[in-house]
Amino acid sequence: MSGRGLDSLRGIGASLLLALTLLAAWQAACIALAIPTYVLPTPLQTAAALVQDRAELAASAWSTLSMSLLALLLAAAAALPLALVTGLSRWAERAVKPLAVTLQVTPVVAIAPLVTIWAGLDHADRAIVALAAVVAFFPLYSGAATGLRSADPDLERLFDLYGATRVQRLLRLQLPAAAPYLLEGFKVAAGLAIIGAVVAEFVAGSGQAQGLAWRILEAEHQLRTAEMFAALVVLAAMGAGLNALAGVAEQRLLRLWRGRG
Repeated sequence: MSGRGLDSLRGIGASLLLALTLLAAWQAACIALAIPTYVLPTPLQTAAALVQDRAELAASAWSTLSMSLLALLLAAAAALPLALVTGLSRWAERAVKPLAVTLQVTPVVAIAPLVTIWAGLDHADRAIVALAAVVAFFPLYSGAATGLRSADPDLERLFDLYGATRVQRLLRLQLPAAAPYLLEGFKVAAGLAIIGAVVAEFVAGSGQAQGLAWRILEAEHQLRTAEMFAALVVLAAMGAGLNALAGVAEQRLLRLWRGRG
């Protein structure tokens, strides 16, 4: 096995050991301090809730994941063409950038009531997808716009020398240079889409879109804290898994892009 593979195994082993140590300390503290279950369940109680509610949690996880992926597609459909336009025109870039930044710094919880009204009170899923798309928009746009400006200056002068048009410069110089930034933007936006969907469901959900956030709220109202933790575990695992898949896809696509596949 190569040195890199051994390092990876050691890193995984260290992470597992730390996780097991923390879980053991959590379990011991709950027992020693006699902490009520409704305040803080033990890891074993959380695991039991995971097993007991596995069907409902799986359905809720799929609901949250599907809305997040749809939001990611909508954000990409809006952000990437806009980034291409700004890549062709400096004037368009100066006009769009302040609006994009304003959208990014506006808390999603502040606009959730408006989006819920616009989407229709009987269509909470539409509001959740729209709000998650808003959250995922900026990383995609920023990554694409930054990548389009990252072309080698020497190559830009060469394109100027040969009288390349704006479209030729975009297709043959800027887009290849932007590939790593685009892929990184997708990886960040994928995680933010899940966060946006969960936050949006907390604010705009009414029980119609029964994702993981709704499971957490439902359990909270009945002080079923172990079930809340179980939903959080599923949510964390889903987010980590999606981030890992995006990272693997990014590495492989970059290798193919650079001719090393």
